[in-house]
Amino acid sequence: MDRALVGLIAGIALAFAGWFGGFGAFLLVAALGAVGYAVGYWFDRGGRAGDLRHAFGRGRR
Repeated sequence: MDRALVGLIAGIALAFAGWFGGFGAFLLVAALGAVGYAVGYWFDRGGRAGDLRHAFGRGRR
């Protein structure tokens, strides 16, 4: 999917969240969208789910 189309969809989702849910919903949708974008970008560049488990598991040992 083209990044411009993804940006359009994200903008529409943010507009609906801001209109119907207020500013708090707008911020929540924007934050979750940014996290989703970062995870998708990481997976597109060859990241694996096991890498995440190892990254977060190191501090708990």
